[in-house]
Amino acid sequence: MQEFEINQSKLDFRSSEAYKTLRTNIEFSGENTKVIYITSTTPNEGKSTVSFELALSCAQNGMKTLLIDADLRKSVMKSRGKRGRIRYGLTHYLAGRATLNEVLCKSDVPNFDMIFAGPVPPNPSELLGSARFKAIIEEARNNYDMVIVDTPPIGSVIDAAIVSKNCDGGILVIGCGDISYRFARKSKEQLEIAGSKVLGCVLNKVNISGKGYYGKYYGKYYGKYYGKYYGNYGDD
Repeated sequence: MQEFEINQSKLDFRSSEAYKTLRTNIEFSGENTKVIYITSTTPNEGKSTVSFELALSCAQNGMKTLLIDADLRKSVMKSRGKRGRIRYGLTHYLAGRATLNEVLCKSDVPNFDMIFAGPVPPNPSELLGSARFKAIIEEARNNYDMVIVDTPPIGSVIDAAIVSKNCDGGILVIGCGDISYRFARKSKEQLEIAGSKVLGCVLNKVNISGKGYYGKYYGKYYGKYYGKYYGNYGDD
């Protein structure tokens, strides 16, 4: 098992309480809700931050927690590691080049383990839909109280829908002012068509100190992002 030190951000009181509320809402969504995927509609809405902070909140509450970085195309989770060399990631396991124990990373925070994405593969969707990914989820389900899976934006690629088939439910992160209501609703419908249970949405990046911010850019990026990112996520 690999080891690393987490580079924790200092949350203000409101943000910390918001993650505690989110954690509690998930806990009360059903006793069989242990494996949660988190996605967004477009890039840069903050889904990876929500995934990390939620996992950290669960661990700090005494829950044995595993965070799996399944954004194999454009991962940003590696910036969360402050110290410690991460040699193996999820793609190594899915490609049969490493064992589960080799890709697991034990952090310096009690109850908090991670599996980083690893190098970008040529076939992310196929790997996430493989029997080995299903096996790693089932193994995690048996050994952890909470498993959180960070996935690519559903409005860009289909990976989140594929991952959702092995999860108990999911959360859609919506960046305030980043996308339109119609685009967010389309993402939710796409997940439901795949048979996914959407537990709810997180409205992220809200400027609660400003006036008139909500809705200022509402709908501005609907056409822009829909055309720009669909099918191109992680190509650059």
